[in-house]
Amino acid sequence: MASSKAIPQHPKVVSQAEWLAARKELLKKEKELTRQKDAISAERRQLPWVKVEKNYVFDGPNGKVTLVDLFDGKSQLVIYHFMFGPDWKAGCPHCSRWADNFNGIIVHLNQRDVTMVAISRAPYRKLAAYRKRMGWSFKWLSSLASDFNFDYQASFHQEDLSAGRAYYNFTRQDPGSTEREGISVFVKDRRGRVFHTYSTYARGIEDLNLDYRYLDLVPKGRDEGGRGPFWVRRHDEYG
Repeated sequence: MASSKAIPQHPKVVSQAEWLAARKELLKKEKELTRQKDAISAERRQLPWVKVEKNYVFDGPNGKVTLVDLFDGKSQLVIYHFMFGPDWKAGCPHCSRWADNFNGIIVHLNQRDVTMVAISRAPYRKLAAYRKRMGWSFKWLSSLASDFNFDYQASFHQEDLSAGRAYYNFTRQDPGSTEREGISVFVKDRRGRVFHTYSTYARGIEDLNLDYRYLDLVPKGRDEGGRGPFWVRRHDEYG
């Protein structure tokens, strides 16, 4: 849904020299933010690891596979928790927007010893049909037969939602849905042991969405009026 609103509080129009001076002032702040992000990224990589003790099993195009299998010859694994419940007719439109970024980047991640997959609780047949509809090729598996999504704060039992005691984004709350978005990272050592190293949820995944990065550059910004991404549709549903 396109917005035709005028740009709010139109900035003043200045000379090229005045614009350049203002741009250089902003550049100082941008560089400081970049340095802060670098420091946080380094700290993130130093988080302690937790050994994965459960033998999680997933359904995929070739039948049953384990968490170890998902590494596919790499030592690092990124999992996108895609919101698609067992009884849903289609995947979440917001997760679908994120997933539109996946196909092109995975080949580059592979070159840096990283495998990336998506996991949802919907049966694999639903995932395969929806992936075909969306024109995606990334690997997508079902965790319906395991506790994986529940253990990694991506799925919740209805009774916990109703009582406001579901555990999402590292706190007890009502996530608002039985399925939520997130990203989890795992590493496999030379002995084949798997460790959980990182997870992030809610707005923590924003930096991994390419179109937001571009929208933050343009004068209207995200143009969401404080309501969040109300405008998002699946890419084949925009009018």
